[in-house]
Amino acid sequence: MRQSHIAVIGVPLDLGAGRRGVDMGPSAMRIAGLHSRLTALGYEVKDLGNVPVEQPESAPIGHQQARYLPQIAAACRKLAASILQVCSEGMAPLVLGGDHSTAIGTVAGLSKAYRRRKEEIGLIWIDAHADMNTPETSPSGNVHGMPLACCIGHGPAPLTRMFGYSPKVRPARVALVGVREVDQLEIPHVRNSGVRAFTMRDIDERGLTAIMKEAIAIASQGTAGFHVSLDMDSVDPVEAPGVGTPVRGGLTYREAHLAMELICDSGRMTSIEVVEVNPVMDESNRTAALAVELIMSALGKRIL
Repeated sequence: MRQSHIAVIGVPLDLGAGRRGVDMGPSAMRIAGLHSRLTALGYEVKDLGNVPVEQPESAPIGHQQARYLPQIAAACRKLAASILQVCSEGMAPLVLGGDHSTAIGTVAGLSKAYRRRKEEIGLIWIDAHADMNTPETSPSGNVHGMPLACCIGHGPAPLTRMFGYSPKVRPARVALVGVREVDQLEIPHVRNSGVRAFTMRDIDERGLTAIMKEAIAIASQGTAGFHVSLDMDSVDPVEAPGVGTPVRGGLTYREAHLAMELICDSGRMTSIEVVEVNPVMDESNRTAALAVELIMSALGKRIL
């Protein structure tokens, strides 16, 4: 990361998910030694605590095809404002989710911050899922299956039109890495979006190094740098059992670290978020511990 000051922002949001528990993800990652390990790498760290988020028990579900939409939009607006403030102070945001709908607020705040400088950002989205459903195609109505679509301008206006413009990131500057489970009605969205999607088959055939170098080039071209949105379900559940939506056949332990190391080597990462850590599904907090390890690799930790 170019900046030496990191602002940690927790977002205990699980309104967008179908399974409870990811709201405890920020605490799980902090407990896994995040602050001390960042400091050991030489960063100055300011933990801003958690963005206030409504709880499902006290909130109406609303429209079944976009469940808890007003509450998610409110949380994302608060997060976007916090990101904007952090960037204006010259710090690099490190966001701890929460479900992946968190990324709508993260990317909105980053996009606005760089737009003020007449610059744009790229995006590397590492995920088992495409996250490009809309309310019309979603089989569940869970908003955590829609955030990438929202970032590139497709979806409900409260999520796509934050700060009054859309899209927040140009599709041609987005790389989606590690996909292995896509809903049937979502497939045309991915194919026709302009986003470059790299599936697990691509990784198997070409190798992770080639895929990541291409993803970095896509997200870097004509941008001030790129944001990394890491869903822990991108890692195989053998290594990361405590996630919101586990899918077999994901990145291995070493592949996940290599992806982060290559991102670090590029010198182009502006910010990072890690989402979908679910302590309810975890074993002795090992998924949160791996999440912290991967953050360290992205921020410069090396074997030698």
